[in-house]
Amino acid sequence: MSYVDEVYEKVVAKNAGEPEFHQAVKEFLETVRPVVEKHEEQYRKLALLERLCEPERQIRFRVPWVDDNGQVQVNTGYRVQFNSAIGPYKGGLRLHPSVYFGIIKFLGFEQIFKNSLTGLPIGGGKGGSDFDPKGKSDNEVMRFCQSFMTELYKHIGADTDVPAGDIGTGAREIGFMYGQYKRITGLYEGVLTGKGLTYGGSLARTEATGYGLLYFTEELLKINNIDIAGKTAVVSGSGNVAIYAIQKANQLGVKVLTCSDSTGWIYDPDGVDVTTLQLVKEQHRARLTEYKELRPNSVYHEGRADGGVWGVKADIALPCATQNELNLDDAKALVANGVIAVCEGANMPTTLDATEYLKEQGVIFGPAKAANAGGVATSALEMSQNSERLSWTFEEVDAKLKQIMINIVHNIDAAAKEYGKEGDYAAGANIAGFLKVADAMIAQGVV
Repeated sequence: MSYVDEVYEKVVAKNAGEPEFHQAVKEFLETVRPVVEKHEEQYRKLALLERLCEPERQIRFRVPWVDDNGQVQVNTGYRVQFNSAIGPYKGGLRLHPSVYFGIIKFLGFEQIFKNSLTGLPIGGGKGGSDFDPKGKSDNEVMRFCQSFMTELYKHIGADTDVPAGDIGTGAREIGFMYGQYKRITGLYEGVLTGKGLTYGGSLARTEATGYGLLYFTEELLKINNIDIAGKTAVVSGSGNVAIYAIQKANQLGVKVLTCSDSTGWIYDPDGVDVTTLQLVKEQHRARLTEYKELRPNSVYHEGRADGGVWGVKADIALPCATQNELNLDDAKALVANGVIAVCEGANMPTTLDATEYLKEQGVIFGPAKAANAGGVATSALEMSQNSERLSWTFEEVDAKLKQIMINIVHNIDAAAKEYGKEGDYAAGANIAGFLKVADAMIAQGVV
């Protein structure tokens, strides 16, 4: 049995009941197989892959808090510090009922290589809780965040582990967590990113993942001799990533036809209006049914009715909601409708069989760890500003973000070509991200 297959079997055996983590490891190991085979004797002797697939630290803790009725509630908090070979752990905090160790480990594992691809000195980690901020008052969210940070603060620091936002964790939650960290430690440092602009946040951080996705998509199409201007796109999600992906798409001359949330989806033949979407989602924290009321020409569909957003004919598909949201049937619908590119704004939103089908059909595929790296890249830029006690302009940060995303496209393209996988950008992303981490791990000895 090959070294790659041996390691995958060990991962599945050691991490039972964690299918998302298994999926992430399998996809990664399959694509870096050519690299591993080239260095198999060395990697095996150093147990490099085993060390890479085993987190350096896994933390699980109780989070008790009191709701507005005086009732004590109990959630579970997590932080997985996966790999620090190239820098302090960096990765978001997800607040969602689906959170458990398997989700956090899959996200943390992906984060290692995503962070590596940015070219910035940051390692991989992830955290969160099964707490659901939806429907909670500001005071309830504050009490949860303060309790969560009362344990988490022991394990993080500006040069150790720097969490950020993720699904369910926006500016409000980051603010509450930062206030509690400062209160407990007495330290005013860049321990969290995605902070408000009044206390160390970075301009363009809010927009970064969505903007970065479009800078990446534009450059990926460009190296395939395709101009993004004038194209149509379908987008899933209506959170931070989706909103700013739609905004930047509009600026680049792309007409976005759809967006979605957990209850349904919108088709807007006039193009999704970002101002209306921001009003509904960011200010009112409402459902997309309100978008329909404000944009009467749009059509609202309940659930995944009529095939969901992936059943709408468009040139580009941008999944920006959550993991495994785009399955094989969706991929077939996209191909039948003539899609030319699928670039992932969410983490692992495309199932393995759907990914393979898209690649087989010649669809340009931009994997999440490369395509949505703009968020963590700008988080690292926020860390730099905090360390230097500086604040860069929006234009400065945006220019750096755009260059990072362009560099990622060319790095993954070059890595794919070097290992005989030209055009396979998922393989290129994994290979390019892996080589930097592997070299750092080897240089630092068995740790």
